[in-house]
Amino acid sequence: MSELTATFPPVTSTSSPVAKPTFKEAFFFWLKLGFISFGGPAGQIGIMHTFLVDQKKWISDRKFLHALNYCMLLPGPEAQQLAIYIGWLLHGTIGGIVAGSLFVLPSVFILLGLSSIYVVFGKIAWVAALFYGLKPAVVAIVILALIKIGKKSLLSSFHVLVAGASFIGIFFLNIPFPYIILGAILLGWLAKRFYPTVFKESKTAGELAANEQEYYLNMDTEIPDTGFRTSRLIKQFLVIGFLWAAPYLLFSMSQGAPFWEKLVAFFTKAAFVTVGGAYAVLPYVAQVAVEDFNWLTKLEMIDGLALGETTPGPLIMVLAFVGFMAGYHHFGGSLAMGALGLVTTTYYTFLPCFLFILAGAPIIEKTQSNKSIKAILSVVTAAVVGVVLNLTVYFAQAVIFPEQLAFAGIDYFSLAWIIISFVAMYRFKISMIPWIGISALAGLTYYLIKYYVI
Repeated sequence: MSELTATFPPVTSTSSPVAKPTFKEAFFFWLKLGFISFGGPAGQIGIMHTFLVDQKKWISDRKFLHALNYCMLLPGPEAQQLAIYIGWLLHGTIGGIVAGSLFVLPSVFILLGLSSIYVVFGKIAWVAALFYGLKPAVVAIVILALIKIGKKSLLSSFHVLVAGASFIGIFFLNIPFPYIILGAILLGWLAKRFYPTVFKESKTAGELAANEQEYYLNMDTEIPDTGFRTSRLIKQFLVIGFLWAAPYLLFSMSQGAPFWEKLVAFFTKAAFVTVGGAYAVLPYVAQVAVEDFNWLTKLEMIDGLALGETTPGPLIMVLAFVGFMAGYHHFGGSLAMGALGLVTTTYYTFLPCFLFILAGAPIIEKTQSNKSIKAILSVVTAAVVGVVLNLTVYFAQAVIFPEQLAFAGIDYFSLAWIIISFVAMYRFKISMIPWIGISALAGLTYYLIKYYVI
């Protein structure tokens, strides 16, 4: 268990104007992030980039994207895994556990409350109205982050072409996300081997190096105790294995054991097939949970997706709603069993994420000094920019065209609020946190005027 509680000694880096954040400071940042991480993976990555890179300068753009590249390759919610990775970089294993847990916990309690109210009272109009104002603001936040990430990661014309090809491939041609990333890795390797001149960057090495030194963690930072260690990997697998098996054994000895065993097995499997994000796995979960297991109805599944879209945390939290409804229905309308189903689903959905990062991050960190691997990962980074652009467009479409119609179905309030939010945060530099509050109130005000005044 010492592996789980270890923290890093000071990292080795060149002098930086930013001091290492204290554990307490990081703790409260991750807690706050858990309450404001709206907008699915694109929104959450954008919010993290705004705070961690632009405002706090705890991590540089290139270090941030180096971590994101790895997280995008994994099954599971990439934004939560990115939080684990950066928490690990800052404060070791305990930092990663805290960051990943706090990224999810607020949405667990919010979703538990909303799910309970949903089954008792039905939909709550004023809550939906608050989140209605938040969605367009999140679109603006994502656009701002995309601009910043694009400027600092598309280092040559070749990278721009890769980003464009990635967007076209995933948006227009529906090429699965894992194939996009694998293609980027192959393209990067071929280009590095046969046409290395395409990696010539528009910025000089001096400019890039100077930019890196503005941050506490940068591409020159050397994290101690990295690389592959068999003993560490075995310990991590044993610890995660114990954490998986202990609740399962308790459930197997309880009343209703077959139900809990099926729930644990199903959501463990779902955690390992979520390559490509929540949108890739939700159709599979919906089909099995609704049609095969009869845990909830199709309409309840749609309502659960709406709840997941409008609460902070990863969109994969929709699975927690499925777990709630499964426990609630199976045990005759019991809110307590619904709550236990939600907590159990959340636990088994996110447990593998900690293994993926805490086992893989020390190995990935060792690659940042390898010039060939850095060149290949820069191509993956460019492809990731195209993927984030795809997520941005996908989310914007859902907000602006909620009925999925052409121009006849446009939501003019959402479109206007996206523009207003972009101008407010980009031109007038209004901070994200107060603007999120303003946007929620704007949504509620619009709802009250539309339904009670007009």
